[in-house]
Amino acid sequence: MAKDNPFDPDLVRELANLIADTNLSEIEVEKGDLRIRVARTIQAAAVTVAAPAPLAPAPVVAPPPAAAEAAKSASPNPGAVLSPMVGTAYRKPSPDAKSFVEIGSKVQAGDKLLLVEAMKTFNEIVAPRAGTVTAIYVEDGTPVEYGEPLLVIE
Repeated sequence: MAKDNPFDPDLVRELANLIADTNLSEIEVEKGDLRIRVARTIQAAAVTVAAPAPLAPAPVVAPPPAAAEAAKSASPNPGAVLSPMVGTAYRKPSPDAKSFVEIGSKVQAGDKLLLVEAMKTFNEIVAPRAGTVTAIYVEDGTPVEYGEPLLVIE
């Protein structure tokens, strides 16, 4: 790497590999005046990347024990919408706004269901199909794992 060119293509390759291996949507590193950000767009039926961030993040609150147990013991439901990533789930666009959906809400394919924040990026989770929301397994501000059921559309 030349002194006058701080750009390191090996570092960019390494960051790209890290994104691919961990299912992250972006990563950023900073060293002195050099800042490198590598991002990718995830093409999935249930995700749109780079949603506008809420005005203020909601406080992280532990889920009620009943909701946490329901999510963990939920059997694989064909109507379940699973988390495409590890992050924090938000059921509303800002702390003072109403939730995107509630139990009983009718949704169309592509309707916004909730947001999952990962690495300061808010990712829209959209309905993969039309139907009625029959169960919601996450509370606002709850940490979620990859593949965890978020809600059910039947």
